[in-house]
Amino acid sequence: MKTTITALALTGACLCTSAAMAGPLDKTECVVPAKPAGGFDLTCKLVQTGLLEGKLITEPMRVTYMPGGIGAVAFNTVIAQRHSQANTIVAFSSGTLLNLAQGKFGRYGENDVRWLAAVGTDYGAVVVAENSPYKTLADVMKAMKADPSKVVLGAGGTIGSQDWMKAALLARAAGVSPKLMRFVAFEGGGEAMTALQGGHIHVFTGDAAETGQQQRAGARVRMLAVMSGQRLPGDWSSVPTAKEAGADIEWPIVRGFYLGPKVSDADYAAWTAAFGKMMGTPGFEQLRAQRGLFPMALAGKEVDAYVHQQVAQYRRLLQEFRLGAAR
Repeated sequence: MKTTITALALTGACLCTSAAMAGPLDKTECVVPAKPAGGFDLTCKLVQTGLLEGKLITEPMRVTYMPGGIGAVAFNTVIAQRHSQANTIVAFSSGTLLNLAQGKFGRYGENDVRWLAAVGTDYGAVVVAENSPYKTLADVMKAMKADPSKVVLGAGGTIGSQDWMKAALLARAAGVSPKLMRFVAFEGGGEAMTALQGGHIHVFTGDAAETGQQQRAGARVRMLAVMSGQRLPGDWSSVPTAKEAGADIEWPIVRGFYLGPKVSDADYAAWTAAFGKMMGTPGFEQLRAQRGLFPMALAGKEVDAYVHQQVAQYRRLLQEFRLGAAR
């Protein structure tokens, strides 16, 4: 994974505590555009710790929750009501970009916020309850092909969301039309994981990192496969890739942040410098790894270019699934 930090971030490596005590880095807030316990929550709490331990903020960042529309409520609220609130950052993921590609955030699109940074990447995962009769990904695909109505999939997102796309790609790999699969949409990964353990759904098409966090918190679930190009290190080294397990699927998931559209250039530069310094430290690398995320460090212009490239790529994928693209 390419790791890049803007020149501005590098020149901002001398950012000092006095700068952090005023302006955009004072009384900071991270908005989680979903309910607690999912990937957005993980992303905010990673940076909450990273900025504080890096002495880039002097008091803990406040984490608030703004669920609704799989990110749409937060996106629209920031643009319409908090557009110049420089001390507020909002978590985004590849799912956010996929929703933007479909026009799911209403009249606003990828050009209507200031993309700040990408702090790590995750990968899609196929997860079942610990007591599930499905022991391998091949078992799931075999059951789906035999009768797709008897395999209930679920995750945080509606039709066309990234978790739905992962389920649709799995169905296609099993030889089943995505239109025939049973998919239950939840507001976030935390809700879906609870439903999985309760037997309300049979398969969770979520993310590796959030699944790992839930497992460490006591969730009784098993990961059948990860949607990465190669096996992941550490705790997931024994989990096969989807391709190894019989489904040629890869789905990387970027984790990052954006700011309101009217945040000043100076405040945007201060945030870019802070993220550049934070992401360049061994301490942050360790924090990221503890949360199951993998290296990706983009800030400022680099992350803005990445976002626009990904949205264009998702629009092409949506056309392939005949879901349409609004822009």
